[in-house]
Amino acid sequence: MNTISDILSSFDPISLPELSEVQLLDRTDMKYIFHIGQLERILAQSQADYKILTIDGQQYGHYETRYLDTPDYSLYTNHHNGRCNRYKIRFRTYLDSGQSFFEIKFKSNKGRTVKERMRLHENQHAMTPESRKFLEEKTDLKADSLAETIQINYNRITLVNKLLTERLTIDFDMTYRIDREDHLFPNLVIAEVKQQRNGHSPFRDIMQDEHIQSLSISKYCLGIASFSPNVKTNSFKSKLLYVNKLSHYNAN
Repeated sequence: MNTISDILSSFDPISLPELSEVQLLDRTDMKYIFHIGQLERILAQSQADYKILTIDGQQYGHYETRYLDTPDYSLYTNHHNGRCNRYKIRFRTYLDSGQSFFEIKFKSNKGRTVKERMRLHENQHAMTPESRKFLEEKTDLKADSLAETIQINYNRITLVNKLLTERLTIDFDMTYRIDREDHLFPNLVIAEVKQQRNGHSPFRDIMQDEHIQSLSISKYCLGIASFSPNVKTNSFKSKLLYVNKLSHYNAN
């Protein structure tokens, strides 16, 4: 991480208040998955067009996300089956600041992602009367039907293009905890381009030059499909094979 840290320190910084201008809670997304051995080169190529979120001199953050689903994994299954108008429900904690949120992500039938969230007073992992009300006002789901299915911890680099029209998150060092067991993806990087509308993106140009194709699979679905028994995985098989290949080869 030392060389990567040197590259990150050469980016122009952007503060958290400035980043709030580019929240993009209603947006289009495009994901890319690649080997961490490629990250140094990709970051170096991104430097001219992006600023990096910097908090107290730190240029990447530590995240904890706990996802909720029904006992039969209906939210996961909706994604697996390609159903439009689907939800992800989660608790997210920014471990460096201690801030926590209860979040609802909605993917519309027009391909847009809408995220709504409520601030929690402390690092809560269970539904409260307030979060139950929030869930049932925003969705057709019932709080009593949901329980935690997986916890994902990871590091995140957040870049913002210099026009302030695009955010880019780069997640790495992912640890999945399910049924009290930890599973690691140490070589995997998941990058996501987030735009208000599907316009030009310098990062997508870099991905094309690097011959990295977009691959639409969420961290949640990746974890459930990889480590949870008795769930449907047919639609994800080629993606899981690709991830497994990335996880075991040396990109250097």
